[in-house]
Amino acid sequence: MANEVSAILKGVRISPQKARLVANLIRGKKVDNALNILNFSPKKGAEIIKRVVESAIANAENNNGADIDELKIKTIYINKGTVLKRIRAQSKGRAGKIIKPTSHITVIVGS
Repeated sequence: MANEVSAILKGVRISPQKARLVANLIRGKKVDNALNILNFSPKKGAEIIKRVVESAIANAENNNGADIDELKIKTIYINKGTVLKRIRAQSKGRAGKIIKPTSHITVIVGS
């Protein structure tokens, strides 16, 4: 537990369901392998999660003096954030709902 470092990104505009698809690709992998997977994934969530993983790596290196080559992604989870609710005009005076979900992304790296 002592050699684990985390990075958290809150309120990012992506649905948790879509972000979890990308998170499942890199869970438990070494960080260099995970970054490689995220680099070549075409999904929007890959770019966002890549930034959080890089932040966790930088935190481990600068704050704990960890060796980057030994790090792997111990835990990654996506929680539901606040939902932005908007309306769109529809026929006959009705209003249609537009739901814009947000996510909280947590990445924990360790050796």
